[in-house]
Amino acid sequence: MAKAHKDVKKIVLAYSGGLDTSIILKWLKNEYGCEVIAFSADLGQGDELAPIRDKAFATGADKVYIDDLKEEFVRDFVFPMFRANAIYEGHYLLGTSIARPLIAKRQMEIAKIEGADSVSHGATGKGNDQVRFELAYYHFDPAITVVVPWREWKLNSRQALVNYAKKNGIPIPVTKKRPWSSDRNMLHISFEGGILEDTWAEPPENMYVLTKAPEKAPNKPQFVEIEFKNGNAVAVDGEKMSPAQLLAHLNYIGGEHGIGRVDLLENRSVGMKSRGVYETPGGTILREAHSAVEQITMDREVMRIRDSLIPEYARQVYSGYWFSPEREMLQTLIDDSQKCVNGVARVKLYKGHCRTVGRKSETNSLFNLDFATFEKDQVFNQADATGFIKINSLRLRIRALMQGKK
Repeated sequence: MAKAHKDVKKIVLAYSGGLDTSIILKWLKNEYGCEVIAFSADLGQGDELAPIRDKAFATGADKVYIDDLKEEFVRDFVFPMFRANAIYEGHYLLGTSIARPLIAKRQMEIAKIEGADSVSHGATGKGNDQVRFELAYYHFDPAITVVVPWREWKLNSRQALVNYAKKNGIPIPVTKKRPWSSDRNMLHISFEGGILEDTWAEPPENMYVLTKAPEKAPNKPQFVEIEFKNGNAVAVDGEKMSPAQLLAHLNYIGGEHGIGRVDLLENRSVGMKSRGVYETPGGTILREAHSAVEQITMDREVMRIRDSLIPEYARQVYSGYWFSPEREMLQTLIDDSQKCVNGVARVKLYKGHCRTVGRKSETNSLFNLDFATFEKDQVFNQADATGFIKINSLRLRIRALMQGKK
């Protein structure tokens, strides 16, 4: 018999079809006894979405939404983040972090359409996603009720979840052959938990989904030319593409060459360290190419200031502050710096490595061969460097003189 929760009449659940959200869907029906709407965002999960509708209804959903958000995801979330060259703790390209605000945004839109008074998610009390989801929910509706089963129920272990699933006839996707959890979208796929909790153990090769092992990648390198306009990639090898099409294309190319594997012991928002293994083939190529075009088009001091903001911007995305005023402020500054980032980067892909081998800009290049050449020139007086060095060394010379007196 379901318990009565008078303040909760209709819940929209962010539903992935995995073990956790399948159990949560059934648990919400059992415990709250109210209408539950399952919502899945198509962010490029591929075949994972095929059984979701039937599975949600079979587990107790009263209604199911499956919305294709791929173009919006890349255009309005991934591309702005890549204009910032965002990277967390030097390695993580924030593939899961940047998906959560869009899922929450659409979830809240559905709640409004359906007249739901509550929303729910499958994030645990130890993870980052609970923060990302809920900060976004409250941005759209400060009065929304958020039901978080992981912070209510007594199913406090993986085995307890499995037992609940068996008792309620819910299929169990995590097996001994694949003892880890994963999350996939167009930007990446992440793996955590299970055997990955042994920080000394190398991830098994059969875990990887998007990329070939670098050792088994083609023996011949591939060269890719990526065109940028105002900091956004718009074409690959001369072919114009939409944001989602372009990222999907780079994912395939990068995956063939084993590009974009990361094994990171990261610092979660809530305080503990956690191991994440990521595949981000297209994003790795995109970031490398974007940086290359910036090198030839962006003013030195503008780049210095922008680069100093990358850790803060990345932290905001990682910690769930996508809809915050401080992230929007940084985005305004970053987007202004991208007006000049127009050009083409030539990138070489070979056995897990991605590196720039050329860059050009017909409209915004700041590279002037007359000044930069090591050959004879008519525009630069090398003797001017004497005064430049004398002025810049003045504080160091004064310091040395004063210390000498002591």
